[in-house]
Amino acid sequence: MNLLKTSVLNGVAVLIKTATMFILNKILAVYVGPAGYASIGQFQNFIQMITTFAGSAINTAVIKYTAEYHENEHQQISVWRAAGSLVLIFSFIFSLIILIFQKQLSLYIFQTTAYQSVFVWFAAFLVLFNLNALFLAILNGKKEILKLVVANIVGSVLSLMVTSTLAIKYHLYGALIALSIYQSLAFFVTLFLCYKANWFKISYLFGRIEPQIAKNFAAFALMALVSAICVPLSQMVIRSYLSQEFGLNYAGYWEAMIRLSAAYLMLVTTTLSVYYLPRLAELTHLDEIKKEVYLGYKFIFPLAVVGGLCVYVMRDWIITLLFSQAFMPMRDLFLWQMIGDSLKIGSWILAYLMLGKAMTKLFVTTEILFALSSVGLTYLCSKLFGFEGVSIAHLVNYALYSLVMSYFIFRQLEEKVK
Repeated sequence: MNLLKTSVLNGVAVLIKTATMFILNKILAVYVGPAGYASIGQFQNFIQMITTFAGSAINTAVIKYTAEYHENEHQQISVWRAAGSLVLIFSFIFSLIILIFQKQLSLYIFQTTAYQSVFVWFAAFLVLFNLNALFLAILNGKKEILKLVVANIVGSVLSLMVTSTLAIKYHLYGALIALSIYQSLAFFVTLFLCYKANWFKISYLFGRIEPQIAKNFAAFALMALVSAICVPLSQMVIRSYLSQEFGLNYAGYWEAMIRLSAAYLMLVTTTLSVYYLPRLAELTHLDEIKKEVYLGYKFIFPLAVVGGLCVYVMRDWIITLLFSQAFMPMRDLFLWQMIGDSLKIGSWILAYLMLGKAMTKLFVTTEILFALSSVGLTYLCSKLFGFEGVSIAHLVNYALYSLVMSYFIFRQLEEKVK
């Protein structure tokens, strides 16, 4: 399936997911407010880190090797068995850790024990959370785009139903519980879609972990773990800093800005993961890889630019429609955020080569370096420009990241394919 067909089919799922996100944004804006947004952001970053450590760190490797071994069913099954077994083991370990330290986690993330039981819900559903992510990775690697689209649509609808119901009834507490469980509920639908495929059996998911496959997973796991620590942790640090410097509401405005960026860029980012990453994993010749990157800049990058321009022009209407008048201070962030988002997508078109071709050292180095620079630039720019500085820092950070990607990626790639 080519880039255009994948983008169109994937666009259906993205359209539905974007619509559900916009509806949820409105519901959360009304029922939890700007301060609640900040708490939700902190908890989402925690979920992102834990699910990665508990098994989803290897999902990029599952996509890559499922696609790479498309003519070798035995090798594919060996990959899935290793992945499924690792997910079960690490999900159990981290569920136990969360249950033991639920009080301390609540105090650290929310500065109160009032939300302690949220961590119990999350621990109970963690294994299903990660198995769902594993099934999606398998569908992605097999290029079962239609099944992947259906799974994503169901996940979006479940997210809307569960989160809206719980947030309306229990406000912030309900929203946090919804974050803990809704992806786990989608597991049963994803399992059914895989089960109906003629190439899949439940027995393919569990069994012996072959040493060579574990070794292959290690590089991708390291990259995912570094990313899972650096990105969410840097966001948590920035959110805490904004809360202290400007107040909790301003941390909520920034969280709303991040969510809006994620929503309008979703077609682009999902196309990168659904089509672009498996495609890069398949290619072995430098000329073919360069051609694919060119297509990425020809079709994917302009989408990000046009999307950012539209969002900026309609920013006042968007804030009122998707959030509320209470979120109007986030208006100051739009210009720099939209430019930074375009630079981010431009750099990611190159950065995905690090994942597709397992450039572990470069990936780890740049993730750590630019997570630190994100925090440092936020501190510096907010001192110079006030609250607006947080989005200026976003722009500067991705401008620097783009330059680094442009310089290093193909130099490393030429060495790999020699």
